Amino acid sequence: MREIFSRVEDSATVNIEVEVDVEDYEESYPWLYSLFVKPNNIEENSLDFEQFLELKESIIISLEHQKMAKYVGERVYEGWHEFYFYARDSKNLEALCAAMLKDSGYKYESNVVKDAKWDFYAKNLFPTELEFHNIQSQKIMFLLQEEGDELSISRDVEHYVSFDTATQKERFVKNALEHGFEFKDDVSSEEFEHGVALLKVHPVTEEEVRKVVEELYGLIKTEHGYYEGWSTTLAQKDD
Repeated sequence: MREIFSRVEDSATVNIEVEVDVEDYEESYPWLYSLFVKPNNIEENSLDFEQFLELKESIIISLEHQKMAKYVGERVYEGWHEFYFYARDSKNLEALCAAMLKDSGYKYESNVVKDAKWDFYAKNLFPTELEFHNIQSQKIMFLLQEEGDELSISRDVEHYVSFDTATQKERFVKNALEHGFEFKDDVSSEEFEHGVALLKVHPVTEEEVRKVVEELYGLIKTEHGYYEGWSTTLAQKDD
């Protein structure tokens, strides 16, 4: 499964696509193959960009043929699309991609290095715990918009948090109330015994949700807890 998110590195935004189901490849694919392609500033909604995406998928299919390599993700930064693969060995990767790109008109360069521990993948592609929450938030926002939600409307939003002990939860709730959250209810289930639902009124735009979740996440980690996600009701403008 591929997930898409963004992170800030050295004050610049990097857009990342990552393949998260790669456990079966980590032991037998020790070579990191990097392919950088610059598609000449084409617009994302244009036919040229569609053709670029088709070429990308063709390269992935070709390298994954007969399990030669596994596509693990892409980073987009300053106009360059950086594609990353892990391979069984270092042979033939660059030659195959060069043959597919030679008539494209794109600038490109590639490199193969040994990375048996998959350090690059862990540090530069795989999402952090907080980034995973941001990914889930984007999915919720997409579903809300599909139902006609106006994300910019402020409404009650419930945030769910769990802890290993009741003491951790009590300290957290006290701190959260001082930061503008309201206590909604205690939550208990098979997954976690010491849970709590908090309430805060805010829009559910990407910027606002990210800001609220990141603030709450910092409070949660102070008490070694776990953020479990958020939910809300549909909000639409009056006709």
